[in-house]
Amino acid sequence: MHTGAFSSDAKQTIEELISSAKAKGILVAAITEHYDMDYPHKDEVFTFDLNEYGNIFPKWRDLSKQMNGPELLMGIEIGWQPHLNDRIKETVRSLPFDMVVLSDHLFRGTDVYYSTEAALLPRAERNKEYIGSLSRMCREIDDFDTVAHYDYINRYIDDPDSAVFYRDCSDEFDDLFSTLIRKDKALEINTSSIGSQINKKAEYIMPDPDIIRRYIQMGGKLITIGSDAHTSDKIGQLFNRTALYLKSLGVHELFYYKNRKPVSDPEYASYF
Repeated sequence: MHTGAFSSDAKQTIEELISSAKAKGILVAAITEHYDMDYPHKDEVFTFDLNEYGNIFPKWRDLSKQMNGPELLMGIEIGWQPHLNDRIKETVRSLPFDMVVLSDHLFRGTDVYYSTEAALLPRAERNKEYIGSLSRMCREIDDFDTVAHYDYINRYIDDPDSAVFYRDCSDEFDDLFSTLIRKDKALEINTSSIGSQINKKAEYIMPDPDIIRRYIQMGGKLITIGSDAHTSDKIGQLFNRTALYLKSLGVHELFYYKNRKPVSDPEYASYF
């Protein structure tokens, strides 16, 4: 989740985040503020003062305790570009993060949110290129815990057939999964992406089952589920529906990260 205090595209305050999570019975909440260095769209800034974040987070933890809210975990979502590998390592080591999310928001140098080129390409072509980029990202970076929203490439394309399918890029997905499994990294299922599919009345709402089945078949065990909430009303969105869906595909355990170690989510059974 993201707050307006450090993520420029988020609207919620820390108090709103805590209150909403508490109301929805969420016991553990990871805040993964956006940190995209050299972001190509100059009118937006997606970095922040890391020292300030490190100093304020213990106060946020204390506040959540006072409000009988969830345990707050200090995370970060780092945006990848090929030239940033060394700087990403330095960033991750700058603070005692609980959870490091690695993401790729760009397609051919433009944030997918702004891209006009992606929508003009055949679905299989853009999926193949984007998943290939994620695979490279995870090969080149070791300092992360989970790879974010593999389906981000289609989130803002207004096309009912715009989902990401394993069959479109099976080799790229196999490369990605092989790297995640070898490095003991997690695959994120992002419920904001699912919400986007619902909002645009897409033909395919849930993640392609072949993606999940193939990840498990190859030996993948670490799966995180994240709401990617930028506003308090989106916290925990579609968790029950997503958990039931994952269970139907053979996923029996979900994880979150604390002190950079995977922890089996005790709430998973309560989602059903």
